Amino acid sequence: MPRWRAMLLRAAPALGLFAVARLTGLLMMAGWAWHIGRSPRMLLARAWDSDWYMLIAAHGYGRVLRWPDGIVQNDLAFFPLYPGLVRAATAAVPVTAGTAGLLLSWAAAGMAAWGIYAVVERLHGRRTATLVVLLWGLLPHSIVLSMAYTEPLLTAFAAWSLYAVLTRRWVWAGALAALAGLSRPNGIAVAAAVLAVTAYEVVAAYRRSARPGWRLWTGAALAPLGWSGYVLYVGFRMGDPLGGYFAVQRGWTSRFDFGVGALRAVRDMLTRPTLFVLTMALLIVAAGVLLFALFALGRPPVALLVYTAVLVLITIGGSGFFESKPRFLLPAFPLLVPLARVLTKARPGAAVAVTVALAGLSFAYGTYLLTVSPMAL
Repeated sequence: MPRWRAMLLRAAPALGLFAVARLTGLLMMAGWAWHIGRSPRMLLARAWDSDWYMLIAAHGYGRVLRWPDGIVQNDLAFFPLYPGLVRAATAAVPVTAGTAGLLLSWAAAGMAAWGIYAVVERLHGRRTATLVVLLWGLLPHSIVLSMAYTEPLLTAFAAWSLYAVLTRRWVWAGALAALAGLSRPNGIAVAAAVLAVTAYEVVAAYRRSARPGWRLWTGAALAPLGWSGYVLYVGFRMGDPLGGYFAVQRGWTSRFDFGVGALRAVRDMLTRPTLFVLTMALLIVAAGVLLFALFALGRPPVALLVYTAVLVLITIGGSGFFESKPRFLLPAFPLLVPLARVLTKARPGAAVAVTVALAGLSFAYGTYLLTVSPMAL
């Protein structure tokens, strides 16, 4: 049996649970959307950032919106791989951009779940891997995995790049990291993980009086090309090669300020009435920070530690739309390893109760985010 087929068969139960979880959440959201007279397809394919991606796929870059409060929304803030794939799909198959975007996201979510399983199984075994995949499909913001958003695509490339690192397939690791960097701004976390492991391997090789192989250097050279290439492209297009992309992000009120903006948002939430979605975002981010501390204490492989640390750092250190921060943590699947390991050791009844509670929260909150919440995901 081919190796990939054996891997897929081992992952099949976890992928089945993931599919059931996401399909149940999708049906619950669709039922409520129909009840209130809204189109589930439009909510999934054209809501918030999805609409920007579909417009880029249809017309290319060049859309700029200027608002009275100073926000300048330039579509160059959105990385090109996902809208490029949507455009290619609509050229090859007679479907609309929204349909193509959803099909690509769903396929990417499945590949991401498989990659997550492969990484965690290699480190902790089948039970923990199955639970991590299921928990990833039951996160409060996991409705995003069913939308025309880029988190599924990034997570798929990230998980398989990390698996390639763990199995020492350096060229594959670098190539997949480059594709992750073309998917989203926080895709730089994958390149950081590959480069960190490269540095570790180089030091180890020289201590053994050996020379690192060309595959290691090739993977390291490929890893940052996607992210840095697009950042430089935007910079040249804006007339400032090194700062143009970051100027575009500042127009969206998004910048890395080491958490100053996030702390101001938290202060405002604690001192005045606030929306439910912001309170939930604060709780989810706080839980993510706690889970990262537990994950780091478990002494994980360097690649997973660096990848997760960069994602968490970008989430808490960046300013901008606080309500979107839980979505930025969706690709950080290693955060779920400590919880999954606890559940594998718990009594079956307790594990089932926790899983059912998370499922109820995920399905209800996902429905709320798409059909009720006035704030962007």
